[in-house]
Amino acid sequence: MWSKRINGEDPAETFPAIPDLVVVFGPTDRLADGGLTDRLMSSCGDAIVIGCSSGTMVDGDGLDDDAVVLLGMGFERTKLALAVQPLPSADSSFAAGAAIGGDLADDSLSAIFVLSNGLNVNGSALVAGIRSGTGDAVLLSGGLAGDGARFGDTRILAGGDCLSNAVAAIGFYGEHVRFAHGSAGEWQPFGPVRTISNANGAELCRLDHEPALALYERYLGDEAADLPASGLLYPLEIWDPAKPDDRVVRTLLAIDRDRGTLTFAGDMPQGWKARLMRGIFDDLVDGASTAAQHALHQASTWGVAPSACLAISCVGRRLLMGQRTEEEIAAVAAALHPDIALAGFYSYGEIAPQNVTGVPCLHNQTMTITLIGERV
Repeated sequence: MWSKRINGEDPAETFPAIPDLVVVFGPTDRLADGGLTDRLMSSCGDAIVIGCSSGTMVDGDGLDDDAVVLLGMGFERTKLALAVQPLPSADSSFAAGAAIGGDLADDSLSAIFVLSNGLNVNGSALVAGIRSGTGDAVLLSGGLAGDGARFGDTRILAGGDCLSNAVAAIGFYGEHVRFAHGSAGEWQPFGPVRTISNANGAELCRLDHEPALALYERYLGDEAADLPASGLLYPLEIWDPAKPDDRVVRTLLAIDRDRGTLTFAGDMPQGWKARLMRGIFDDLVDGASTAAQHALHQASTWGVAPSACLAISCVGRRLLMGQRTEEEIAAVAAALHPDIALAGFYSYGEIAPQNVTGVPCLHNQTMTITLIGERV
């Protein structure tokens, strides 16, 4: 297997051979440019092309808010397949995921990398749908497309099409391909523990019987005027009280001031506990390094070195850390061997197995790492 990352703004950069797979990350308006899509398809030969929009791209050990970043991969003994499904609304997330899982399902399916529209989606339902079609033995990672702090439009690139409301996934087949994962957030909880007293899927209506939006506005103070973007700086940690050690973080995507509700990137189960969180720069950087180290530890059993790394972090981390965001990418790059091609994006939700249980789920406000290699 070979991998190479190239910056689409540099015409001198090319792949060493015709790739089998090209993963593309770029600004929404750039991906929506039909001319760019045509150039990608003409320059990538018969490669499968998949990608998504973001406000910030991971370009090696640095970040770029404007460039289109491409990660090409060539495989020797691994087959690939592309599946695409419409995702018109969050309510259709499970069905879209189940259709993706059904399209890719096969006894030789080893792993899936999925990219979804980042706005009209329930990420946890999407993951559950995919798993319903493939079973639990198939590794799953990916993320929800982003649009920076704008929350206006997210795009999915699948083949020659740039789609607004869709989910696309690559299936990796055979016993030779290898995937390893790591994720870490390192946000710090604060304030009292509350109970989700009224919720509908990803829509949070009440915490401790108080309108959820009113509570958020009270904590944010003057920053509440900038919701939903300012809410990215204060995610919610949620957990089932029967499983207090199994916690996930949820990112705010939208608000409804008339109804006093908040919409998150994934399910907000009624009866679960919730607590506000905030970030500390050094802790977030340490978390990115921890995610990379966890994935590398998994990969150490392969008998072959990883070739590619897909790093997917959260837009909330980007907004909080500002220029210091490059420190978390530098921490990931420092953990990796320099021969590993590194690319990624800042998302509205990250999909990866949990470090302890190995069960794929939707994460928010985390750095997630996917390492890919191939045994021959």
